[in-house]
Amino acid sequence: MGIQDELRETVEKLVQPGKGILAADESHPTIAKRFKAIGVESTEENRREYRSLILSTPGLGDFISGVILFEETLGQKSLDETPIPMLLESQGIVPGIKVDKGKKPLVNAPGEEITYGLDGLDDRLEIYKNQGARFAKWRDVFHITDTLPSQQAIEANAEMLARYAALCQAIGVVPIVEPEVLIDGDHTIERCARVSEEVLNGVFQALYRHRVQLEYMILKPSMVTPGKDSPKASPEDVAKATLSVFHRVVPAAVPGINFLSGGQTPDEATRNLNAINGHGPQPWELSFSYGRALQEPAQHAWAGRLENSAATQQAMLKRARLNGAARSGSYTPDMEE
Repeated sequence: MGIQDELRETVEKLVQPGKGILAADESHPTIAKRFKAIGVESTEENRREYRSLILSTPGLGDFISGVILFEETLGQKSLDETPIPMLLESQGIVPGIKVDKGKKPLVNAPGEEITYGLDGLDDRLEIYKNQGARFAKWRDVFHITDTLPSQQAIEANAEMLARYAALCQAIGVVPIVEPEVLIDGDHTIERCARVSEEVLNGVFQALYRHRVQLEYMILKPSMVTPGKDSPKASPEDVAKATLSVFHRVVPAAVPGINFLSGGQTPDEATRNLNAINGHGPQPWELSFSYGRALQEPAQHAWAGRLENSAATQQAMLKRARLNGAARSGSYTPDMEE
């Protein structure tokens, strides 16, 4: 199978109707913070146990098309000694991998950041692909204030995303391009919309420059929402603002938009996705790629105890099923019960 065929096959699997992507790629510091909240130490064995439980949830493949893994997890085996990529493939789920190396301050741009990890990425991608990964993810973040993000930050981060995406496609790995407009702050939904449009415009200009094939990538953006320190917007307001921005700047050639949850609660992320899809068919498949918004109930159910396996998997499947319904605009709040 040629590279183009590999890319096409992976994309088709990732954008299946009724399904979304699970982000289970938390770095060691992030997973330690999540585990601390439930009173669990973040050891390699505890991480393996928890991730093995959620990824082996019976029926998960009915609602999850792909899972973004952390490098450690990609090389691990499940509790029954099945390699994690094989475990996912047995449920029809595509294994993916987070490839960026985290963010640092952007030089000469106070208050802004840039993501690192391009050095040696081509070699790492070959290794990850041999381990079973068929898609990758790279995240850049954009802070919102009255003056941020600057054009310098937008262009610098967009360049990194585009170079990463080009490297992925060159070896047959589908890139998930994640420009996260952070929810931190007290900005209005209107301010978020303006920044989101500027960021996405910069990202697609960079993708064009690097000749990234838009048909073989997935966009993982933020929804357009007010800052977390501002009054919340209704799901309908979020839907209208988000779709308005995306219609202006996201080319129809992009097959799928899988929203990040970005600080939203599990039910809030589901309600907002449902409202967006309630507006009917769009040029792209509109789905989810949630981390905490999918996993938080399962983590609390698990609480570091293997005897809670059934409850953990039930909680995981429930949120996956609810977001699968929101994928088509058929979610209703009574389904939470």
